[in-house]
Amino acid sequence: MERLILALDQGTTSSRALLVNHCGVVVAKAQREFPQIYPAPGHVEHDPEDIWKSQLQTAREAIAKVPGGADAIVAIGITNQRETTILWDRSTGQPIANAIVWQSRITSPECERLKRAGHESLVREKTGLVIDAYFSATKIAHLLDTIPGARSRAENGEILFGTVDSFLIWRLTGGRSHVTDVSNASRTLLCNLETLDWDEELLSIFRVPKAMLPRICSSSGMLGETEPSLLGRAIPITGCAGDQQAATFGQACFSSGDVKNTYGTGCFLLMNTGSQRIHSQSGLITTVGWRIGTEVTYCLEGSVFIAGAVVQWLRDGLGIITSSQEVETLADSVNDAGGVMFVPAFVGLGAPYWDPSARGTIIGLTRGTTKAHLARAAVDSMAYQTLDLIEAMQLDSGIPLKTLKVDGGASSNSRLMQFQADLVATQVRRPLVQETTALGAAYLAGLAVGFWASLDEVAANWVLDQEFAPQMSDADRYQKAATWRRAVERSRGWQVE
Repeated sequence: MERLILALDQGTTSSRALLVNHCGVVVAKAQREFPQIYPAPGHVEHDPEDIWKSQLQTAREAIAKVPGGADAIVAIGITNQRETTILWDRSTGQPIANAIVWQSRITSPECERLKRAGHESLVREKTGLVIDAYFSATKIAHLLDTIPGARSRAENGEILFGTVDSFLIWRLTGGRSHVTDVSNASRTLLCNLETLDWDEELLSIFRVPKAMLPRICSSSGMLGETEPSLLGRAIPITGCAGDQQAATFGQACFSSGDVKNTYGTGCFLLMNTGSQRIHSQSGLITTVGWRIGTEVTYCLEGSVFIAGAVVQWLRDGLGIITSSQEVETLADSVNDAGGVMFVPAFVGLGAPYWDPSARGTIIGLTRGTTKAHLARAAVDSMAYQTLDLIEAMQLDSGIPLKTLKVDGGASSNSRLMQFQADLVATQVRRPLVQETTALGAAYLAGLAVGFWASLDEVAANWVLDQEFAPQMSDADRYQKAATWRRAVERSRGWQVE
């Protein structure tokens, strides 16, 4: 019976469970989509029960596929959509409202109020983040303010807060563990990057009761043990990290200056900065990558809110494709986007602009524009948005980009990866195993129990699938980048609050 690590990968649109062996190979997996809820333009919610049921079901499905079932599993690692905010009743474990998803702009007016009140510089200094509806703190306050009785109950410790990792661990352990890891805590606007603990001054600014917050733990270590009835036996949960930090770990970006980009629902570019916290001057954020023992690794991060989600919009909103897989064929049926630029600012723009008033813009349309050109422009927008992040990251860090490791669903699109290499003028490297988010969670869990002995042993599992070298001329690259920025400027300042 092969010993395995179970990785639970709870994403924005689906829950996945993967079983990983010592060589870093995924030997079994299961995946289930769950509904997205859009109560109003720019607002995004999930039913926490959909998250829980889909994640538990995929875990059971994956376990059933391997010899030995639950007996083969050494430990569990969890990775999750970050910033998404869930409040639940301590005594019953039941959510008191829908989760407010990281993409949601529902608290943008409150964020603007906090900026006008002069809090931004202090918040930035303490958290490494900007005041934005993306992060959890204003989401918590919004729920406490709009649900009758919630605030007083939270102050009494009767209502608990968690990002998705905390909620899953609470449910998996039968309510015995109310915890989160440092990487997820660093995304709330409430965690001090110096102390790596909840900050009283920040709690006061954002009006969040400390009694409702989880205990902050390392990313690799004992977080709890599952209820035996859920997965077949009690299994230790020993790894946890937000999805983008987990992907960075899964890509073996263990040295300062290593960079990865994930092409998922959004795009997320992270650079390992080691023990150094670099405070961005270019619209990026500082975040905790992971903590193993007492050693903390920090990262610079750029976040694009809408990347692969634009393909879902082509399918569900515009109806020009019937499945997400069709977009590559449709986009490749034309040589280029025919002069069309697509800025998918459906919920505003993230880094490096941080403009919640921006809205989606398609510009450059002519009578000759076809749905293939729209598809091509939509796919190309992922590369253009990543270019913005990379240029900001190089300015902040002073470290020139040597190679870019890539992962996420859209990284399988080789034409997109070639276009990305052309735009950023550097090698793009795609690993053989692209399940890097789940791998990161598995590696963090496995390191805690000795399944892997060291980071070097983990890094040895990274295998190249394909490398893309830049082929575009400098003149073409500069022209395309300039046209993209003109399009971005036309998308900005559209929505008046």
